[in-house]
Amino acid sequence: MARAAEEWETWAHESQLPPRGPWRTWVFLGGRGAGKTRAGAEWIKALIRDGRARRIALIAPTLLDARAVMLEGPSGLLSGWGERPQFAPSLRRLEWRNGAVAHFFSAEDPPSLRGPQFDAAWGDEFCFWAHPQETLDTLAHALRLGDAPRLAITTTPRPLPALLDLLQRKDTQVTQASTFANRRNLSRAFIAGLEAAYRGTPAQRQEIGGELIEQLEGALWSREQLERLRVESAPELDRIVVAVDPPLTVGAGADACGIVAAGACGQDLERRAFVLADASVQGASPEAWSARVAALAREVGAHAIIAEGNAGGELVRTTLRLVAGDVPVSLRHARFSKRERAQPVALLYAHGRVKHVGVMPALEEEMCAFGAKDFRGSPDRMDALVWAIDDLLLHPALPNVRRL
Repeated sequence: MARAAEEWETWAHESQLPPRGPWRTWVFLGGRGAGKTRAGAEWIKALIRDGRARRIALIAPTLLDARAVMLEGPSGLLSGWGERPQFAPSLRRLEWRNGAVAHFFSAEDPPSLRGPQFDAAWGDEFCFWAHPQETLDTLAHALRLGDAPRLAITTTPRPLPALLDLLQRKDTQVTQASTFANRRNLSRAFIAGLEAAYRGTPAQRQEIGGELIEQLEGALWSREQLERLRVESAPELDRIVVAVDPPLTVGAGADACGIVAAGACGQDLERRAFVLADASVQGASPEAWSARVAALAREVGAHAIIAEGNAGGELVRTTLRLVAGDVPVSLRHARFSKRERAQPVALLYAHGRVKHVGVMPALEEEMCAFGAKDFRGSPDRMDALVWAIDDLLLHPALPNVRRL
């Protein structure tokens, strides 16, 4: 066991090791592939090995993430050096020979942390939790065993209010690492793909560098703004649409097909839109993306499908009509640039007239990067969003009765 600890400390880069000195919360901000999960797992193993923790909470964005990444993943608690604990899936529990027990939880369900008590906790991908602040607050009351209960957070950074608040606390220590700090454990193909995707883009410092970027200069939206506009559910909506930004080509290098569902309710200046889902898909054939559009339209009870017709025109309409059933399909033609079309929608966000139901990471990442210096690529998800909000608030059709 001691040898396992020595080997890990030899192999780990500095940011993967817990800070020296007193702290209650350790936040490890890292780029993609920076070794965040391994750092969290090895910290938990060390606590158990040394007898410093016997009741542990493991929190992930979803229960599936907890099992697939924190437990069974190549860097998880069931991998690597040291003792392999007994895994009881039905109980969502790991058990070590010395009696230590770890339970795993989903950040989708903060109340599940009420009742249990722990002397250590590890939260993975905090910035992708559905309810970060509520989960953190509930966990704080559960971390009450032992002389010095501690929490480790491992995440790719996003400027969430919950994270910003956590970083400002006096008992929080931070380590930070780029993807390249863990280069020797990553394939060349992975690094090349990551660089191709992000190098020269506003998101490079965040996704590769692991830096916390609060606002990209020139971007039309900010993450802090979107957090303020987030809600858990939508009211009864009088019109629901699925908007589509079709791609020109198919395959690995093709643009994504932007597919966004949104609805609205209210009258005149009191009318509000609610973004319901992002079902965008990259590289799919027309048959595949149109089927995805139709499925989303059925799921949300859409009254119409709105599709950009600049590329494909009537072929796009025909493709969608074949699968849309009785949902009307309308084409829209862009006469202005993407930025010119997005600006009125961004203004509606600034006035609080658009809300996001839940978290849509890929869409929101694109929104918060669009318009910033060095932005490149096609903002297909955002484009679909713009068409949806344009239909609902800027050029609204007559309200419909929502189908049940």
